[in-house]
Amino acid sequence: MMFVSIGIGAVLAIALISVVSALTGGKVTSGSTQIPSALQGKTIAHFSESGLYGGTEKAPWEDHHPSVLVFFASWCTVCQPEIPKVATYVSTHNLGGVVVLGIDANDTRSAAQAFVKKDRVKFPVAFDPNTTVTAGLFDFGTLPETVFLNAKGVVQSVHFGRIPIAQFAAGIQHLRA
Repeated sequence: MMFVSIGIGAVLAIALISVVSALTGGKVTSGSTQIPSALQGKTIAHFSESGLYGGTEKAPWEDHHPSVLVFFASWCTVCQPEIPKVATYVSTHNLGGVVVLGIDANDTRSAAQAFVKKDRVKFPVAFDPNTTVTAGLFDFGTLPETVFLNAKGVVQSVHFGRIPIAQFAAGIQHLRA
């Protein structure tokens, strides 16, 4: 009887998560079908944010670069295995003019710096401790998120949650086309 209750609970939880994700602009996948984000096709305003190690990081499309924004935080358990893979991909592949900008959100500077150093992140990282960019411009409430934007700042696609490297590479390739 206990196993039946657990099974029913698991099915209900999965159904509820799928419905909430679909209603909040998240992605729900079934095979290769993906519900697009509400941000897709929208132009994102330029922004500038403090760099993780000082200076200022600005929206790459301000300088007409197609861009990938990778939102993460040191405390994010899903981000911990993802960011090293993204960092390795970015440092070992020719991105063809696509700029990758990390945005560390809702974090402390020291924790963010330690996380980035440990994972050998070489791309620039903006520090967004108050989620000005993360929640303000993109309305994200969870991490990680990956946003692909063309050179005019128009969102081409959004990936919610951990992104497979093959999908990350395909997103960059689409921006290069």
